[in-house]
Amino acid sequence: MTEVAEEAGWATAKTLAEALPYIQIYDRETVVIKYGGHAMGQEDVAKVFAADAVLLKLLGVHPVVVHGGGPQISRMLDKAGVKSTFVDGLRVTDEATMEVAEMVLSGAINKEIANWITQAGAEADVRGVGLSGKDARLITAEKVTRTKKDPDSNIEQVVDLGFVGEPTKVDPQLIEALIRSELDYIPVVAPIGVSSQGETFNINADTVAGALAGALKAKRMLMLTDIKGVLDGEGELIREMTVDQARELIATGVATGGMIPKLENAIHAIEAGVEAVVILDGRRPHAMLVELFSEHGAGTLISR
Repeated sequence: MTEVAEEAGWATAKTLAEALPYIQIYDRETVVIKYGGHAMGQEDVAKVFAADAVLLKLLGVHPVVVHGGGPQISRMLDKAGVKSTFVDGLRVTDEATMEVAEMVLSGAINKEIANWITQAGAEADVRGVGLSGKDARLITAEKVTRTKKDPDSNIEQVVDLGFVGEPTKVDPQLIEALIRSELDYIPVVAPIGVSSQGETFNINADTVAGALAGALKAKRMLMLTDIKGVLDGEGELIREMTVDQARELIATGVATGGMIPKLENAIHAIEAGVEAVVILDGRRPHAMLVELFSEHGAGTLISR
């Protein structure tokens, strides 16, 4: 064995020893992971994510994965020749679009992630289980209602986004049965819900992750995105903030665009009983491990 290889071995042992206090903090705790963005579309990055999820399970954490799939839905709609209409940047989900969205989310993406987890955990028999909100009454949803002001008359108008829903009730019994099983299961949830009348709805994945994390009283919700976290007015990363500070960022316009709904979901999750939410860069390999098991963390931690 070369001296370099031997030093690397000692460095690995030192890293593991330093992680012990953090491993104990998360022992038998639930961590909901919102997995999305561009990190999801690249197979090599996705396989690293799957291996990290397996490692979390073997270290005593209960990971629950919720995934999105906007870019993949768009690609499949183009392939199928289904034309999309948008209102204020939000896709209107008609019946044809909903059919494709469910096929992509609950079918292709969901099973692929579950399979990568199963393959990564084959040696220790850790298994990914693909589900959607339709399974075992996991997510009951209702139609989202949005309004916008008519620029001429200034009157509020109702915007019909079609089969776009929001969760009204999350029943986590199935997820709890899986994560507390004697076998090592990692649930992978597609953001599809069903109404009490049996209609299928496409739901924003961040919203599903927040609602599920709240229902499971998760210790952490990790939102893996395409940015390093929440930035201040100077473009610097904010390491930690409270719910009130998050609200202030929205009110003062420092948080803009897609960061606003992410912060709103984080606030809702914490109010529903999640201890803290972290917004972090999912494109960086092992971001979850750095966040949970090191002193420095990764991204922005939001807590009460």
